[in-house]
Amino acid sequence: MSNNYTFILKNGLCFINGKLLKTDLGILNNKIIKIGDIKENSQNIYDASEKVILPGIIDTQVHFREPGSTNAEDLESGSRAAVLGGVTSLFEMPNTNPPTSNLTEFNKKLKAAKNRMHSNYAFYFGATPQNTDQLSDLKGLEGCCGIKLFAGSSTGNLLVDKESDIEKVISNSNRIVSIHSEDEDIIRLRKKFIKKGDVHSHPEWRNVECAMSSTRRVVKIAERYEKKIHVLHVTTKEEVEFLAMHKKNVTFETTPQHLTMYAPDCYNQLGTYAQMNPPLRTKEHYDKLWNAIKNDIVDVLGSDHAPHTKEEKNREYPNSPSGMPGVQTIFPIMINHVNTGKLSLSQLVKLMCENPCKIFGIKNKGFIKEGYDADLTIVDMEKEVTIKDNMIASKCGWTPFNNYKVKGFPVGTVVNGILVMSDGKILINSKGKPLNF
Repeated sequence: MSNNYTFILKNGLCFINGKLLKTDLGILNNKIIKIGDIKENSQNIYDASEKVILPGIIDTQVHFREPGSTNAEDLESGSRAAVLGGVTSLFEMPNTNPPTSNLTEFNKKLKAAKNRMHSNYAFYFGATPQNTDQLSDLKGLEGCCGIKLFAGSSTGNLLVDKESDIEKVISNSNRIVSIHSEDEDIIRLRKKFIKKGDVHSHPEWRNVECAMSSTRRVVKIAERYEKKIHVLHVTTKEEVEFLAMHKKNVTFETTPQHLTMYAPDCYNQLGTYAQMNPPLRTKEHYDKLWNAIKNDIVDVLGSDHAPHTKEEKNREYPNSPSGMPGVQTIFPIMINHVNTGKLSLSQLVKLMCENPCKIFGIKNKGFIKEGYDADLTIVDMEKEVTIKDNMIASKCGWTPFNNYKVKGFPVGTVVNGILVMSDGKILINSKGKPLNF
């Protein structure tokens, strides 16, 4: 018995240099040390015949609600859902209670994650009008993926809505600033469009101009100071057209929800369970987002996993909270879109593996390469599954994709060289580590 490898994956179709190559992968501890025909043995061999092996999927936008609303999610349950869905690394958001907006709270979150998270992880540092002078000191902060700015109000109380404060955040930051881009003044002015008990009024209240006004503003500031910003969950055709012309300092992402559902159908079917910020919009916006995916204008896909309990979501609109779970379904939903021809496998790997590493500077991930970390997502491209609420590991126990049929499904998740999920079962607990930047 050779001890050359701690884990070998045999006969898989590995995504290497933009193509699927049938080969073996030899892993020693948490590194890929050989790509090629492997004759040696190992105590751990996975037969990946007829399976596709991708670089580990990265979800760049999740809300795991710890500390604060741990009845809906916590770091353990959210990361369990992640690896069940083939996600090996994630970026978690700071709008918790208390918010992750100072070094004390940031370090508490890192401590809470240690030996509890099944996936690898990084945390956002939340911007406030009061902490702008601290944002230039975050360059080497362990486990920090960047700075999160809420220009418009959503769940939690992190809000930087005045232009002078937004300018301070962007100009003072030495890390990428990721932005929830809605204009708070417009949100306040348009409250008169809220129709009690009618969630169809949600995209009327938080309308296209609400998003577009904010996005114009933050791009203008980023360009003035030559700073990098990343606009989260872009939902409108107007923003897509505008952002396509401003790529020097700006990257952006959208969500699988906005690529799979549109109004009014989603509200007819799901009611307040379809409520999120920014909202699900009409088909013209959905069509433009797909056009941007096909033409490689969108940079990243993030789930915006934002769970709330069924009890909370069942409240009458607008007292129902915005947000839906998505970390466990982001990859199955998108691999199904690959199988139906909406995008190529190569495009999906760019959006969910390669680009997050390039944009945010994640070290040694995003590619299957010798010397790189052994984070891998194993896929059965032919497997057909009907997604059900009772499959969801998130504490909230529901998904907007209940009864949605997908072709293509993750059957193995390798985190740091260890097979943590196989065929829908967690094999080993808590092997996640902070990401390096």
